[in-house]
Amino acid sequence: MAALGKIRSKGTFLIIIIGLGLFGFIAGDMFRSCESTGRMRSTRVGEVLGEKINVQDYQDYLNEFVECTKISAPSADEDQIRNMAWNNYVQNKIITNEAEKLGLTVTNDEVKNVMMQGTNQVLMEVANVTGFVNQQTGRFDMNLYNEFINSYKTNRNANPQAAEYYDKVYKYLAFKVKQLRQQLLSQKYQSLLTTSVLSNPIEAKFLFDSEKQESDIQLAYIDYKTINDKDVQVSESDLKAKYDEKKEMFKIPEEIRAIKYILVKKVASAADRNALNAALTKCADQLKEGVSPEKVVREGRSNIAYLGVPVTKKAFSSDIANRLDSMAVGAVAGPIESQMDNSLNVIKLISKSMLPDSVEYRVISVVGKTNDETNTKADSVVNALRAGGDFEAIAKKYGQTGEKAWLVTSMYEKANNITKDNQTVFNEMNLMGVNEIKSIPMTQGRLIVQVTDRKAMVQKYDVAVVKRDITFSDETSHAISDKFKQFVAGHQSLETIEKDAAKAGYQVLEAKNVVTSQGNIQGIGNSRDALKWVFEAKKGDVSEVMTCGNNRDEILVMVLTDIFPKGYMTMENSDVKDYVQQEVLREKKAEKIIEKLNGVKSIADAQKKGAKVTDVNQINFASPAFISATQSQEPALSGAVAATEKGKFSAHPVKGYAAVYLFQVNDRRTVEGKLDNKEYENKAAQMNLQNLSRTVFQELYLNAEVKDNRYLFF
Repeated sequence: MAALGKIRSKGTFLIIIIGLGLFGFIAGDMFRSCESTGRMRSTRVGEVLGEKINVQDYQDYLNEFVECTKISAPSADEDQIRNMAWNNYVQNKIITNEAEKLGLTVTNDEVKNVMMQGTNQVLMEVANVTGFVNQQTGRFDMNLYNEFINSYKTNRNANPQAAEYYDKVYKYLAFKVKQLRQQLLSQKYQSLLTTSVLSNPIEAKFLFDSEKQESDIQLAYIDYKTINDKDVQVSESDLKAKYDEKKEMFKIPEEIRAIKYILVKKVASAADRNALNAALTKCADQLKEGVSPEKVVREGRSNIAYLGVPVTKKAFSSDIANRLDSMAVGAVAGPIESQMDNSLNVIKLISKSMLPDSVEYRVISVVGKTNDETNTKADSVVNALRAGGDFEAIAKKYGQTGEKAWLVTSMYEKANNITKDNQTVFNEMNLMGVNEIKSIPMTQGRLIVQVTDRKAMVQKYDVAVVKRDITFSDETSHAISDKFKQFVAGHQSLETIEKDAAKAGYQVLEAKNVVTSQGNIQGIGNSRDALKWVFEAKKGDVSEVMTCGNNRDEILVMVLTDIFPKGYMTMENSDVKDYVQQEVLREKKAEKIIEKLNGVKSIADAQKKGAKVTDVNQINFASPAFISATQSQEPALSGAVAATEKGKFSAHPVKGYAAVYLFQVNDRRTVEGKLDNKEYENKAAQMNLQNLSRTVFQELYLNAEVKDNRYLFF
């Protein structure tokens, strides 16, 4: 009882202690929950249709997209490829979502049928890259594709030297088939839209007449430029009314930020150029003296590896490829400066010959405990095969399949390097005849090779190229950076930067529409870090000096000048305000001119009122009239002319983009042609479909609530 009384006397104190304990327990859970949510958010690269996109999942997709795209377009800009990857990713998500609602699918049989036809653009690209081309039709050859897929695992295991190439081609093909499937799904959705757009004979006749009926006119006009802007009164209410009228034009699907910046490109000094020229002159001399091309190219630190096997012109950039046919075998050219990629080059043409672009082959790898044992086994296999032995049966005795596979030049000609074993095998296979069998020594063991077919004889070149970028030295880089950093340190506001930039030799540039979905700042390569700063900065902030440029050869300082949230761009944006003001000015000038032309009944009357006169011929309703006198396209004039009879004067002034117009129709004729109702109904429907498609996909994108956080990760 005494104990209970003691507890009661401490009741308030105990309640506080228990309460604090419970709060600690709940707060701990809340903290862990918030921490977990924070981690989840930190791994979200974006969002489409409410689906959170995990950064690792997207990174895997991006890596595959970039790697496969660069196989077919090796010189493509990586920032552009990255943006293309994101746009494709988002579009595929949106189309797939819409297709699921509508019950649209693409079956395996449909994909197979398209591949059998071989005319799809995706497949033609595959054919160009892999050499899977039907020699009779020039189309993608699915049989060659199937041969490769069926023998992929076997051949990559049987020939470890070529495993890298097999893997690369296999991944590329898998990616392209997925791309083809998605394209077919998009086409189905597009076809469904097409069926919802109809035309009729009346619309067909109208379109035919609008194209075939031409008018020649005498035109009187008064240009808006004849009225000074200062003579036109524009009020804030006028601007607001015009803004409200055009407001939908200013809708933005994501936040936009504006910056002013200075971008400095680091370039080679005269001393840097002289040093590079001396180094490449030495390389040219060594190649002339017969020093190993592989050694010269490696020690010359060339951008292009020497493969030691004949390749086609596709292996080289155009500045190199365009010189090969004019060079004699054994000749050395250079140093030659290339403006195309700002490089200095030395070229040696070692050999030139007609060789097969594609070789079908099969192999048996033989390895013994000693060289003698290896040679004995290899000789035994060769003798058995030459005596008519079954290749696949003999291969099975050595744990291999001996299946046929194709080696296409494109599989290796753009490689960064080729092993000595592969050099040996590829060179031998290029020269072997059909059904010829050879025992080729490898680093370990021997490779018994039989060539079973050769296709597409092409010109191939064995070329050693020393290509070096004309770039700045460390000393030049430090000098440029130090000068720029000193300038920035003493100019920490936009006002002072703009005041002194020109005197210091710098130019202040402007980017008014910076968005995260671009993945970088347009016009500035490798600017993802800069983009991240832009969307973390406050208005008026000045950045530190940042490194950017496609080759990390530029430095940058930025000032954040404006922030425009998602929604409608306001007239605080200078571009919006300028546009609205010009629209109002044009309308008010038109009112003044129309008032001046009141009562005009002929071209001569218009001239008396100050109008200029010119002749304009071949105006039709289908396209905007181009008035060379005002350098302007005027669709309103095309419509007015079509509605006016031949020989009549149109006293109703036409408000154009550049002037107010009056005209007389001097002649009208119908261009030769016969109305085909079906053709013009389809044409009218197609025109309507194009407009509908733009609207539909724009709405789908806006409704998908796309969030792009790539700039935080990549």
